[in-house]
Amino acid sequence: MSEAPTVARLAAAKWFRSSYSAVNNECVEMAYIEPLIGIRDSKDPARGVLTIESNAFSLFLSSIK
Repeated sequence: MSEAPTVARLAAAKWFRSSYSAVNNECVEMAYIEPLIGIRDSKDPARGVLTIESNAFSLFLSSIK
């Protein structure tokens, strides 16, 4: 299991969101924070970040396709 990223690494991460969120601006943002994926609320990014290991996130995406 990976350690949680530092505040500095979270701040330096390049956050992006789905192009589908452009309509209502209600979406999550994601960032690759090696070896984790960070996920946060685009409307309230200061509220916190959920992190998940990259391989587990890939399995999640595969299961919902």
